Amino acid sequence: MVLLQPDPFLNELTSMYERNTEKGSVWVTLKRSCQKSKATMNKMASAGEAIEYRCLVRATDGRKTISTSLSAKDHQKFQASYATILKAHMSALKKRERKDKKKSAEAEKKPVSSKKKESSKKPAPLKT
Repeated sequence: MVLLQPDPFLNELTSMYERNTEKGSVWVTLKRSCQKSKATMNKMASAGEAIEYRCLVRATDGRKTISTSLSAKDHQKFQASYATILKAHMSALKKRERKDKKKSAEAEKKPVSSKKKESSKKPAPLKT
């Protein structure tokens, strides 16, 4: 996994989307992280120091994985750039097939034909 700065990450993400336009997927995950060990975090918490959390952003297309780490200051600018990239590459999505309202209403009104099951009772014994 390659840890990039935010701007090169966005450039690589754009090229990843372009490579997978015809067929394929790109997964992007965002996660809160501290990038410090638990022992260091516990020492900082006990000393009363403020822990700075960052946002870890990962992207993969199944073959290549890239990532970046964002501070709270950079997050707003990154989200705006990321939204622009998403809007530009949404054209490869398939349209959802919508059912005609009349057809679906008629299908619901039609009774479902069900065959009556024969009873499995034993015949009464004959009296002689």
